[in-house]
Amino acid sequence: MTFITKKALPRRTVLRGMGSLVALPLLGAMVPALTATGRTAAAPISRLGFFYAPNGMFLPNFHPTGNGGRDYKITRILGPLKDYREQMIVVSGLSNNGLVSPNEGGGVHTRAHGGWLSGVLPKRTEGADIEAGKTVDQFAADVLGKDTSLRSLELTTESNFTVGNCENGYSCTYQNSTSWRSPTTPLYHERDPRVVFQRLFGDGGSVEARLAQMQTDRSILDSVTDSINQLERKLGPSDRVMMEEYLDAVREIERRIQRTVQNKASGPLPTAQQPAGVPDTYEEHVDTLFEMLVLAYQADITRVSCFQMARELSGRTYPHIGVPEGHHTVSHHQLNPHNIEQYTKINIHQVSLFSKLIERMHNTPDGDGSLLDHSIMMYGTGMGDGDHHTPYDLPVILVGGGSGQMKGGRHIKYAMHTPFMNLGLTLLDKVGVQVDSISDSTGLLTNL
Repeated sequence: MTFITKKALPRRTVLRGMGSLVALPLLGAMVPALTATGRTAAAPISRLGFFYAPNGMFLPNFHPTGNGGRDYKITRILGPLKDYREQMIVVSGLSNNGLVSPNEGGGVHTRAHGGWLSGVLPKRTEGADIEAGKTVDQFAADVLGKDTSLRSLELTTESNFTVGNCENGYSCTYQNSTSWRSPTTPLYHERDPRVVFQRLFGDGGSVEARLAQMQTDRSILDSVTDSINQLERKLGPSDRVMMEEYLDAVREIERRIQRTVQNKASGPLPTAQQPAGVPDTYEEHVDTLFEMLVLAYQADITRVSCFQMARELSGRTYPHIGVPEGHHTVSHHQLNPHNIEQYTKINIHQVSLFSKLIERMHNTPDGDGSLLDHSIMMYGTGMGDGDHHTPYDLPVILVGGGSGQMKGGRHIKYAMHTPFMNLGLTLLDKVGVQVDSISDSTGLLTNL
């Protein structure tokens, strides 16, 4: 057993300034004296992340063939994650059977998304009487969020101002929110990086005041210079390097946001659908939000997140990767080779963006390992094959060590129609959250 024999900084040490409250990553100086490392701030903290992609996938290009095991062949859609094969588990055979409603015509996209993390069939309404189910991430946030300033963080690339009937009598709310705190409380997903930055590093004061400050060249770190200097005198060389790298990352995000705002200042006025802080390209938008998510995990601002790559029924086009057609259109492939190829290109592109988040987490130190070692990131869709519109054989990617709870390098193939909510229960169990059942769950998954 290893013991630490020095005075420690509190894990919740922050840099305070006018309008600023900057949390810090785990530093060696935060490990208490004469205490076994397993019972100190150096003990691994588990994080959970859920990443939703719309319109299903072309399953033959996602699921590996065979009956599972370590010797599976990486498929085209999994290709961007090949460098993280040993930290990745690919899951086949899971279905969200509770979302099937044979007596209802249409609404399949909305049901697939609205019940993805709860297994509960959303109530068909376009009014205020919405109802779905509490989601897996929020069961985790009930426990993991007790010790963080943000119990969970919900992000999206899409506008959440869509209201009314979005699909066959279903409220747009079911497409706006992946995360539900209760059956009647969907959580707002933020898309504007400026607002996310303020939530992470502001002092809880006026968001508008902080956004106005970001219009200038001033950094949030300018107001905490004295705190930085005082703290650095207490740190060893390795801690100073880590803190400088972390603060450089914070400042770079500010610069990215400021550049976006300045570039838009000479163009049309921003609208609610396209706030000034939202980058012009989808890729830059995703990357900026991912970078902030990594900082939020690193500084232990939150341990639970939910990210919407795009909303269901997304018709986004991707001409820069050779897909001028809309995403939803090509997902109705009808086994047409051209549509399948276009559909697959979009699937690969979105997974490639996710892989950049994984790379950042892999390269970010955290205690005796990396953020990826101490996290479980789940990427998936609410439908299996987008042409069939059914929540069967859902694509599931799990990446991360889960603080020793996850063993990667495997394809696990369960019996077809094994409840998807069994995975939800199992992930909660891996991070120390005990829940008896969720929707149609029948128990923990074996071999995970």
